[in-house]
Amino acid sequence: MTGAVLWEPPADVRETSRIGHYLSWLQRERGLAFADYAALWQWSVDDLPAFWQSIWDYFEVVAHTPPSGVLPGGAAMPGAQWFPGATLNYAEHVLRMPGRADDDPIVLAYSQSREATTLTAAELRERVRAVRAGLKARGIGPGDRVAAYAPNIPETYVLMLATASLGAVFSSCAPEFGVRSVIDRWQQIEPTLLVAVDGYRYGDKAVDRRDEVSAITAALPSLKHVITIGYLDPTRDTFGDLTGDEPMAFAPVAFDHPLYVLYSSGTTGLPKPIVHGHGGILLEHLKMLALHHDLGPGDRFFWFTTTGWMMWNFLVSGPAVGASIVLFDGNPAHPDMSTLWDLVDEAGITYFGTSAPFLMACRKAGLTPRKDGLKGIGSTGAPLPPEGFDWVYEAVGKRLQLQSLSGGTDVCTGFVGSVPMLPVVEGKIACRALGARVEAYDPAGHPVIDELGELVITAPMPSMPVAFWNDPDGSRYREAYFDYYPGVWRHGDWITIATDGSCVITGRSDATLNRGGVRLGTSEFYSVVESLPEIADSVVVHLEKDDNPNGELLLFVVLTEGIELDDSLRKRIATELRASLSPRHIPDEIHAVRAVPRTLSSKKLEVPVKRILTGTPVESAAAKGALANPESLLAFEDLARKRH
Repeated sequence: MTGAVLWEPPADVRETSRIGHYLSWLQRERGLAFADYAALWQWSVDDLPAFWQSIWDYFEVVAHTPPSGVLPGGAAMPGAQWFPGATLNYAEHVLRMPGRADDDPIVLAYSQSREATTLTAAELRERVRAVRAGLKARGIGPGDRVAAYAPNIPETYVLMLATASLGAVFSSCAPEFGVRSVIDRWQQIEPTLLVAVDGYRYGDKAVDRRDEVSAITAALPSLKHVITIGYLDPTRDTFGDLTGDEPMAFAPVAFDHPLYVLYSSGTTGLPKPIVHGHGGILLEHLKMLALHHDLGPGDRFFWFTTTGWMMWNFLVSGPAVGASIVLFDGNPAHPDMSTLWDLVDEAGITYFGTSAPFLMACRKAGLTPRKDGLKGIGSTGAPLPPEGFDWVYEAVGKRLQLQSLSGGTDVCTGFVGSVPMLPVVEGKIACRALGARVEAYDPAGHPVIDELGELVITAPMPSMPVAFWNDPDGSRYREAYFDYYPGVWRHGDWITIATDGSCVITGRSDATLNRGGVRLGTSEFYSVVESLPEIADSVVVHLEKDDNPNGELLLFVVLTEGIELDDSLRKRIATELRASLSPRHIPDEIHAVRAVPRTLSSKKLEVPVKRILTGTPVESAAAKGALANPESLLAFEDLARKRH
């Protein structure tokens, strides 16, 4: 294992962690003993039925009718059938809140649009009961779609749980999504009821969304009801009327009954409507939150996310393992980059989840927040480079466990991450998650160790999508994941898996820099370029050229305020890339741009940039509504025009 060890598990980790308790339970109840995490992981992927049955039993899943087996039809993908015959309800398990009393604070919500609020366990249950009754009174039942154009606030959470309790299907878009982006998603699922905010406040700026809601409503003839959350102006609120008097109940639904629909980013085509099921999400989140993140009744769990990113769906499962959750809506950089770190103290956060770009921005800003009360920091959304790891341990705290993880909307979880039993090594993702048979494939489709390969999943996971919405023959689903390697899930990332099971992800495989037959990941490239104080952001693309086997490597940089891109800075960038990486990494051209195109969840978009530079019109290269900053594409269009 190369790289500095930044954190070691405590000597009593098996006595003090939830995964340690699970190991003791396996030995006591199943007669299974594992020397270390590697042995436990191997068993979890070799004997899928035994592992997932143990998760079901350990977390005492409530089945209204029992399953006839775990995976009786075998592990072939796609189409693996989990726990057939079982009926259950995801919302029932979230609202069970094991280990919590009625007056315990369960939801702590902070916002730049209104005062902070707290819901106790009893208050959360009561609100879900009332909204469930209100939905039912409006004719919402199993299979109906309920949509939320709403931020990360208690109303959105209550609506999701109430919808799930009825067996109806939930779908959310963050209110910063543009009209076209929302319509592209919801026209596919045809919702019956829409709950929408009138607007929101981002930092000190009020953003009115009433015109957008009107346009979205007009484009969705399936809607029978539109409910307003008066988030900017409480006098406009009708959400308070979405109540009724029925007692709480939970519709018993099949294990694979649709729970919610998430969407791919939709940057290069219509967003894929990814259907997740009650049972798969429940088991996966119980496993990850408790065994990997070590969350339980003593924790306050936070992840900075919007309702348009799957991390919101992951965060709000927290009460299912007894953890309280902390919601935040607003600009994380207002009034400055300390805002979320200050929330750690204000809300008593024990586990702080964020994105790698946020941590790197804090490092660049020179922050030293020092939060010794944190036991964990989660980082996802992009690979976290070694200097990001170093900054956390230098500036935030030495006792916490930094957990870098990667997964996706497609499985609504991380399939590589960390666990309390393993050390934190600079620049490394510690392990493959339990029950996730992640491998690296070479171009011939053979697994490789200590070599860069395609990230694939070679055995089914319960939280793989039930289906895509309105894909009756499954062709769109198969094409998305299984066409490249038949029977094997291809995720679209480059990964290197070490002998010890640790991993490094080096960017999207569809954005690969392939020079002279050598594949170069983008994350290491950005790590070097953006470490220069003159560079605020960057994006790199590789263009194939008929007359040059190495192709053409183009780097675009966003400069720090007051800096100009001159020959001296170009030379510095080239020198740093040569010294840190290799001569192959030196760009053929370096251009300054005002902004790097990013998705609404802040991921860089190399592929649309590449398409524009090779002559694809902007409107065909990327769906503007799926971008946080669609105007950023114009600079690449101008350059393409000049180059052709």
